[in-house]
Amino acid sequence: MVNTAAVKELREKTGAGMLDCKNALVETDGNIEKAIDLLREKGLAAAAKKAGRIAAEGIVDSYIHANGKIGVLVEVNCETDFVGKTKEFKAFVHDIAMHIAATNPLYLSSDQVDPAVLEKEREILTAQALNEGKPKAVVDKMVEGRVKKYLKDICLLDQPFVKDPSKTISDLVKEQISIIGEKIDIRRFVRYEMGEGLEKKQDNFVEEVMSQMGK
Repeated sequence: MVNTAAVKELREKTGAGMLDCKNALVETDGNIEKAIDLLREKGLAAAAKKAGRIAAEGIVDSYIHANGKIGVLVEVNCETDFVGKTKEFKAFVHDIAMHIAATNPLYLSSDQVDPAVLEKEREILTAQALNEGKPKAVVDKMVEGRVKKYLKDICLLDQPFVKDPSKTISDLVKEQISIIGEKIDIRRFVRYEMGEGLEKKQDNFVEEVMSQMGK
C-alpha cells in the first residue's frame, strides 16, 4: 500500500502527476529513488514518441558576452507559440546560447559532419597512435575511441552541458520535452568571435563565459 505522503514527496521531486507518482511507487514497492528513475525513464520514452511531431514555433535568441568579443544566435523550435513565449522555454534557449558561446561547437549533430573531415581525422589519429608505438592490432580500436571523443568535442548535442556536465545537450533537450510536453528541436546556430581568423593575441574567452555562467 502506497501512502499519500510518499506520493506527495515524489510529486514534489519530479513534477509528475499524482496518478503517475502513485503507479511508479507501486511498481517500485515504495522506493522513492527507484520511482524517480522510473518516472524519468517514462519521461524520456514520452519524448521519443513526440519525435515525429512538427515543431515550427519557438524563438531565435542571442547571447553577447559582456566584453563584446563573442556573439551567438540560436534557433530553438517547439510546437506551439504559447510554449515559445514561456519564461521556462526562453531560459532554456538562453542557456543553450551561452553554452555555445563557451564551447564553440562546429556542428549541431554528428550526422552533419562531413565524412571527408572524419576520414582526415582518422588518418591523423592513426598516425599519432602508430607514432606512440601502439601495437597495430589495437590501433583501430583506439582510433575509433578517439574519433568518438572528437565528435563529442565538436557536436553540440553530444557535448556535456557546461552548467551540469553529467548531462549532454541531447539529455537536456529530452528533459525539456518531458517537462514541457512538446517536441523541441535545436534547429541551427551561429557563433561569432571577434577577430576570428586573424593573427592576434589569444584571449581565453571560454573561461570568461564560464565564469559568467557561475562555473
